[in-house]
Amino acid sequence: MFGRKKKDASQAESPAPDETTPVAADDPAPDGAAAEPATGPFDESQVDGLGGRIDLGGIWLRPVQGMEVRLEVEQATEKVSAVQVSIDDATAQLQAFAAPRTSGIWDEIRGEIAEMIETNRGTVEEATGPFGTELRTRLPQPGADGRTVFAPAIFVGVDGPRWFLRAVYSGRAAVDEGARRALDAAVADSVVVRGADPMAPREMLPLRMPEAAS
Repeated sequence: MFGRKKKDASQAESPAPDETTPVAADDPAPDGAAAEPATGPFDESQVDGLGGRIDLGGIWLRPVQGMEVRLEVEQATEKVSAVQVSIDDATAQLQAFAAPRTSGIWDEIRGEIAEMIETNRGTVEEATGPFGTELRTRLPQPGADGRTVFAPAIFVGVDGPRWFLRAVYSGRAAVDEGARRALDAAVADSVVVRGADPMAPREMLPLRMPEAAS
């Protein structure tokens, strides 16, 4: 299932649902089709076409049974800013960025994320996950009664050839390894399309609604 939701720029790290419009998509692959050990994400040059994945522009994603995919849209520009993948109550937000040809940027970005969260009175712990070093965090958010609550989130980064993919896990995926596993498989089976155009490091790769959707 696909949806489209809008968000303000200030919600980029942990967006809340706003407006969702379901659209048509190809039939999903059978349940468990993407549940192989983490071997990706892949560069476009490493795969032979879409291979059943959905073309979202800078990211190709293979759907599996029970998966919902929503595209987050900036209200000011109407541009797609992120892909959100959900299975039950587990969610991962995906964004891909340009990176330098000679080095990765996850080490640098990881430090900046940790500093930002700690400055805002959150907590950060480095750990090793399926894709390498990740940040397991608790982000301060206003609760329903006006008090501050701390929502768990896991930041994952993957350095590729001239690109960087970031995944932010939330909901059950941030606290339950079993719930996260299916999302790990979706991330590992994804493809990043950097393109040949010159881009500044950290410039987000363009995302779009799939052509098959209406």
